[in-house]
Amino acid sequence: MAARICVGTVGQSVWFSEDGGESWTRPYIESGLYLEARVWALSDHPARPDEVLAGTDEGLYRWSWAKKAWTHLPSPLDRLHIWTLARHPGNPDVIVAGTHPAGLWRSDDAGRSWRQLPTRFSENCIFVGRPRVTRVRFDPDDADTLWAGVEIDGLWRGTKGGTEWEQRGEGLISQDVHDFQILTRGNRRTFMVTTNKGLAWSEDEGANWSQTLLDSPWQYTRTVEPSADGKRWFLTNGNGPPGSTGRLLESDDQGRNWREGGLPGSINSTPWVVATNPADPARVYVATNLGQLFESTDGGGSWRKLPRELGEVRAMLWQAAA
Repeated sequence: MAARICVGTVGQSVWFSEDGGESWTRPYIESGLYLEARVWALSDHPARPDEVLAGTDEGLYRWSWAKKAWTHLPSPLDRLHIWTLARHPGNPDVIVAGTHPAGLWRSDDAGRSWRQLPTRFSENCIFVGRPRVTRVRFDPDDADTLWAGVEIDGLWRGTKGGTEWEQRGEGLISQDVHDFQILTRGNRRTFMVTTNKGLAWSEDEGANWSQTLLDSPWQYTRTVEPSADGKRWFLTNGNGPPGSTGRLLESDDQGRNWREGGLPGSINSTPWVVATNPADPARVYVATNLGQLFESTDGGGSWRKLPRELGEVRAMLWQAAA
């Protein structure tokens, strides 16, 4: 299956490949998005494969593959950096955006209008100045509940559509939350949270936490992501942001045990993002923070490095070619 890939960068806008990463293009400014924009988040619509949303340092943009053009979607988000986007699992026109400074905004009409959710995130941080929302997800068992990871303000739960919020990260090894996942095994729910100090677990909705000590020279973790069929999990691990090296870890038992994933060659920084797609669960892409790209076509069993490197990467997705 042919794949088209989108990669969001810091200072080089979005790069596109329509042949699985063999060749790349970056549309010029006449396409509608500043050529040197900072792009933090990407999201596509399962029923409208022609479009991709990009969260940037100047609001939200929509890409059309057919027109090879960007359209700015004016909103209150124009004055914010959009760091993460999440779509409602039952209605993908419902979108939640997490921003820097830390806040959450919700659209119920595919991004045409937005309202700010009443969060209570910290406004200041001695490490990053102003905290930012690094990940927002709809609860897989109750889409009326939202979860948000904040760098640096821990893990938060928002009920009633995100109108009531409480912090659930007390006891985490670090409040510097990068990513999280919620696993449901029978009647048990398990939370996995990645932080600058390692991978943490909770089996009581965040009331208590324990750490998984990784068999690695470093405990810094960034992204935790299952394959599209859930058979394998991926964890990005390195020696910091952006770091000078790192590794991809893989698990075949939903994160109970991790092993070296085998990215080839010398890794130039911490692996940062993992891109999967239900169209082909065996095809997985990984990007390091400083732009190396890797592809697996056997579900992570083996990897090859793609020929191009793309600067500082913050987001990536892939789609089945039309």
